[in-house]
Amino acid sequence: MIRQLLTSIILAVVAGCSGYNAPMDPSTGGGGGPTGGDNGGDNGGGGSDPAPATASVIVGNVFFKSGHNGSANRAVDTVAVGGTVTWTWTSTGDIPHSVESLGSPIFRNSIILTGDGKTHEATFHSAGTYQYDCAIHGPAMTGTIVVR
Repeated sequence: MIRQLLTSIILAVVAGCSGYNAPMDPSTGGGGGPTGGDNGGDNGGGGSDPAPATASVIVGNVFFKSGHNGSANRAVDTVAVGGTVTWTWTSTGDIPHSVESLGSPIFRNSIILTGDGKTHEATFHSAGTYQYDCAIHGPAMTGTIVVR
């Protein structure tokens, strides 16, 4: 009886440590196994789907809005290594904003700009997760670029 119990426990432990991750619902966009997969969701995560060459972000009044997933204030976009992101000032009126790289790795910052239609573009030459905010509004306006 004890031998049978120990065998059951060992099999359960081995099965639990096998690294198997159950498939996730594509509408949630998470997980997906050891690569951090992007199962069709808009989380900007890893996975085997090819990353786009470009991304666009709207700079609005105290928010960044991802052109990819529509999220505001915490825009998250994914581009391929060598890809370009363009930020476009939209409905900002006379309120100044900028795109300021935070931490490491870094990318080229914009100057502080005011007025609709202004743009800033950065090309990402190395894989990594790039954080940014607005130099004027700080944590009220943040975003992330995942380069893979």
